[in-house]
Amino acid sequence: MPDRSSENPIYWPITSLVEAYRQGRLSPVEVADEVLARIDRLNPSLRAYLVRLDDLTRRQAREAEAAYRAGQALPLSGVPISIKDTYPLAGAVTTFGSIIHRHNRTRRDSGVVRGLRASGAVFAGKTNTAEFGQSATSDNRLGPEAGNPWDTARTPGGSSGGAAVSVAAGLASIALASDGGGSIRIPASFTGLFGLKPTWGLCPDEGGLPAMSDFVCPGPLARCASDARAFLGALLGRRLGRASAGRRLHIAWCPHPEGRPVDPGVAATVSAAVASLATLGHEVVETALPLQGWNEAFGPLVLAEERRERGDLLRRFPDALSNYVSRSLTAARTLTDKDIAAARGAHRRYRVRIATLFETWDVIATPTTAVTAFPFGKRPNRIAGREVDRLWGAFPFAVPFNVSGNPAISLPCGLADGLPVGLQLVMPLNEDERLLDFAEDVEEALAFDRSTMGDLAPRPVAEAAS
Repeated sequence: MPDRSSENPIYWPITSLVEAYRQGRLSPVEVADEVLARIDRLNPSLRAYLVRLDDLTRRQAREAEAAYRAGQALPLSGVPISIKDTYPLAGAVTTFGSIIHRHNRTRRDSGVVRGLRASGAVFAGKTNTAEFGQSATSDNRLGPEAGNPWDTARTPGGSSGGAAVSVAAGLASIALASDGGGSIRIPASFTGLFGLKPTWGLCPDEGGLPAMSDFVCPGPLARCASDARAFLGALLGRRLGRASAGRRLHIAWCPHPEGRPVDPGVAATVSAAVASLATLGHEVVETALPLQGWNEAFGPLVLAEERRERGDLLRRFPDALSNYVSRSLTAARTLTDKDIAAARGAHRRYRVRIATLFETWDVIATPTTAVTAFPFGKRPNRIAGREVDRLWGAFPFAVPFNVSGNPAISLPCGLADGLPVGLQLVMPLNEDERLLDFAEDVEEALAFDRSTMGDLAPRPVAEAAS
């Protein structure tokens, strides 16, 4: 590991941060103070956080410091974690990204928040998100969209956009996010982070936001695979160690899933990264995969739940909803019971079809997104000279694996025109630990360099030297 003595500890891997706490070289209170100071400086321009939790942050940091002194530290004691504002947190405002809920103070933690609290984590704040998690960007009616630290005039993606910004800009060590149609992997790709969507159902979130329930998974946005492993282990209540390199893997490389266009810079960057997989001793075969058909299940089932949970909002608060939520709820009115039954059948068949692919392949590799981060409000309608659907055209490659339920990650694999590009890797159901092991091998081989982004809130020279 490189010498990190001169770096801000908010950028350290979780294992290094926890070890420094254990040895008494660093205090959780010091790190919490640094996080809050950075939020003070950066959040007005980056808008990563919708809700500040300063009193709770400081209290949890003091509790973590006492736990280390007493030799009773928990797996994530003192680790600053941001919470996507679709997760209820006891005593805090939980907006769900909606102006309708801007004063909604929730009384209980959802299941995943409760698990992170029990692991000793320090909650840094609640992050900006699309309204009810219903967009692949993070714009809503509460205020401006979060700004991508690589270019603050561009989207960080969504719906976990604020979560990604909090980690990329050093406003948290790691983020609790959620992924119902790519909402972890898309912002990971756009901001140069590591994003994990676990196997569907592996980390249930009792009492959470009812949205995309057939597809959504809680998961981390992190700087590296080892941080995602620590996070997942805390949620599962057990330590996840890194396994030694395993057998040679048979990898299906699908550069244009469903024949969809990919920006030439993205395509070249991901292709170069995939070529490196062969240097790790794996067999990589370029192939087209039968991934079509996911929206026959996804669209109707998402809309059916929106109608069931929030259909009355069109009547009660028609002027308070974002345009995309209004369009979804309007479209949901036309669904019939026959449509929903057909979608459930399509969902079952799709899961079987994707599971069958893994009888041949150990890993599926694709680009995470078809483009890099684009300017606010300017979703591309043409990619590589071809017209694309405005809803999914920029980021159609993550959602198939929400429908199939497979664990999938996005890891940064390089830059295109100075912006991060993500490589998506997918493994069979319940192979989450093996996927993390493989991803860490790939991560080390690619050695993505975030230094070109720079630190948007460097410590003052005198403070950094002390």
